[in-house]
Formats: sequence, C-alpha cells, structure tokens
Amino acid sequence: MSPQNEQVDILVVDDEQVHRYMLCSMFREWGYNCVEADDGDTAVAVVERRDFDAVLMDVKMARMSGLEAFAHIKRIRPALPVIIMTAFSSVDDAVNLIKKGAHDYLTKPLDFERLRLTLERALDHHRVEERKQDAQSDAGALITSIIGNSPRMQELLEMIGYVAPTEATVLISGESGTGKELVAETLHRNSERKDKPFIRVNCAALAESLLESELFGHEKGAFTGADKQRDGTFVQADEGTLFLDEIGETSTAMQVKLLRALQEGEVQRVGGDKPVVVDVRIIAATNRDLEQEVEQGNFREDLFYRLNVVTLEVPPLRERDGDVELLARHFIDHFARKNRRTVESVSNDCMRHLTSYPWPGNVRELENAIERGIILMRGNHLTEKSLPIQVQKHFASSEPHESSRPATLQEAEMILIHQTLKETDGNKSEAARRLGITRKTLQNKLQKYAESNGNSG
Repeated sequence: MSPQNEQVDILVVDDEQVHRYMLCSMFREWGYNCVEADDGDTAVAVVERRDFDAVLMDVKMARMSGLEAFAHIKRIRPALPVIIMTAFSSVDDAVNLIKKGAHDYLTKPLDFERLRLTLERALDHHRVEERKQDAQSDAGALITSIIGNSPRMQELLEMIGYVAPTEATVLISGESGTGKELVAETLHRNSERKDKPFIRVNCAALAESLLESELFGHEKGAFTGADKQRDGTFVQADEGTLFLDEIGETSTAMQVKLLRALQEGEVQRVGGDKPVVVDVRIIAATNRDLEQEVEQGNFREDLFYRLNVVTLEVPPLRERDGDVELLARHFIDHFARKNRRTVESVSNDCMRHLTSYPWPGNVRELENAIERGIILMRGNHLTEKSLPIQVQKHFASSEPHESSRPATLQEAEMILIHQTLKETDGNKSEAARRLGITRKTLQNKLQKYAESNGNSG
C-alpha cells in the first residue's frame, strides 16, 4: 500500500488493452493512481506533460518499442524508475535496459507478488532520488559520531544524508567491525523518527526460539518460564527504528516470519492469536553477500527485496585512505580520559605501525588495540611496544630491509585470531566476542585457513 495521504501515480505502457486494464485495476486496489498508455510514443508524450512516480512498460509494442521509449523517458525524467515487462524471449533486451538505467524487469506472465515488491522498491528508490535532488548540504549537517575523511567515507556520509530523512528500508553491508551499527544509529538520529526508540537486535546472538520471542514478544504461559506477557522489539520500536543486525544469520523459518511482519505491518506474539499493528522503520545489517545467499538458497529472495530498498556499503578500514591515523588519535584521546591516563606524545614508530597494519578486524580491532596500548603504556608516552604483538610483527615483516615477504591479509588475520585464542585459553566463544565476529564465522575462518595450508584439521 502507498503511504498514507501520499498520491502515487503509475504509468502502465502496453499495447494490449486487456493487460493494461488488469494492471491498472490491481494498482488502484493497492492504493495507487494509474494512467494508461497504449504504445511507446504515447508514453513519451504523457511523460513530457506530467510527473509520475514509476513506469511499468512492455518491451514489444507496435509503433515504438520499449527500448526506444525508455531512451526518450530517461532524457525527459532521468530519475523516474522504469520497470520493464518482457516475454522470456526478450530477456536480453530487458537486461540491456537494466544496464542503461532501468530499475528492474519482470517476465510475463507476471508474478503479482513479485510485481508488488518490485514496485514498492522502485517507489522507495524514487523518493530517495528526489531527496538527493532537493538536498543542499545534508551530509555536512549530519548529526553523527562517524569519523572519516577518506573519499569512501565521505560518499557514505553523503548517502546517509540523502536516505536518513526518508522512510526507506536500508540494508547496511560490510565486514565485521566496520561500524554498521554506528551507521544505523546515524540514520535514526537524522530521521523524522529521531525522538522515538532505536532498538537493536543481534539476530546471530540468540537461538531461533529465543529470537522469535525477542522480536515478536510472547503471551503469558506460551512456554516454560513465560510467567507474564512481554512485548517484542517490534512493539518496543513502534514509531521508531528497529535495527536487525546480522540479518544474514537468521534461519529460513525466521525469514518467513520477518517477511510477514514487514509486509503486513503487524506482529503476533508467541502463543497469541491476535495481531499487533506496528509502525517501524527497518534497518538491517549483514557481513554476508545476501545476493549470493539468495542464489544458494540460504536467504529468501522476497525478504531480500524487502530489505534491499537502499544499500549502504561500509568500507573496510584498509580501503579508507588516511582514516587510520584520524581514528587512532580519536581513540587515544577517548581511552586516555576513560582510564585517567595522560598521553603526552605518540611516537612516530607507533603511528607507522598503526598505519601500515591491514586491520582485518577493521575499526573494532583498531579500537581494541588502542585501548590495550593506553592501558599497558609505561609513563606518558605511547610507543609501538604497547601495541598488540600482531601489529608489531606485521610491521617488522614489512620493513624494506627484511628478506621475508610481507604478511598477507589472511596471515595477519590469523595472527590476530590465534593471539586472541591464546589470551582466552582457547575459548572460541570468548575469542569471537573479542574479535567482534560470531563463533560460526571464527570457526569458518580457522577451517578455511587450515584447508589453504593443506591441513584438514
């Protein structure tokens, strides 16, 4: 359904009258206004006269093909999302239009649920694009704790400025430790919902039965220990923002329940039979490639479409030129105050160690390294000797006079993992917590490294 009090105009372009009528009837049921065009040339003329929020257009038409009409429409309204309808025999034409800027394509006969999801996604994209055009200097006016002057981070901040004031669902992708939760918090703090709750759920931290209760709540007596009714995080976040961290770790069964909640705007407590209406903005995050997970059958395609309205990619620290020193000095000041220490100077060698290390654990690993350094430093001068051993070893191995080759990113990562396991007496759960990854991810990294070295153990 279209947002309340918002008029949404859809243009349907098809030379088959019955197909146009059927589509427009359905769109009106969904709450949209619908205008028909019987061929590509008619569509171009209509778009020249009035604004639309989205176009649904056939490829094969009698007078002007969808390919020609699309080229004209993009010149007239570059930001207008165009969804292509095509028979299987014309999929190549549709893919070619995607490369030229079409929003998506659907094959005939149409899957109406897929059409609805695709259309909603296109409309949300359009709202974001309109926000981009209207924005003056939103990125500079952001309320944020994000630190970074590198081009990649400035691009990210600019996108946050565009997206935050909208109601668009956002999927944040990035490696563990890059700061995805901070991005989610920044989106909330700069949204119209900023005075309402921001609720975070780590989907990887709870067993499926506990996660269901955490998200949707439960009725009294729903299971052993449920001695009273409890609201889930969807209800707790009502009118605010719900941040679903590590969404890629959820089971297929849980994905079905999440999809239903997102589609219907309501949840049902465990053990209950009455739906509870909720109004929440969803922000999700993952360190997985969800498109690949969809292809492999591990993640539902329809839920992916629901979440992937706007994607924000948080770059790894190794791709943020110049940001390591900026972040390091911020963390030095922070942890010096926190631990009541005075740092009169930071040695040049210490900073060279920090900026040469690849930081496989990203910002979280850098933060932990600085905190350790502040706690262990002798006197009031921070030197490289207070840094973690893996940082010192990496610097030594990469010195120009050394004959040995520099450590690879994987080797540096494994040095960190083995050092952390040593510090935790082999406790993988605790090591994973300190590294900012899940136990499963830690196990996978150990297995992958063992296999690459010819050891199945």
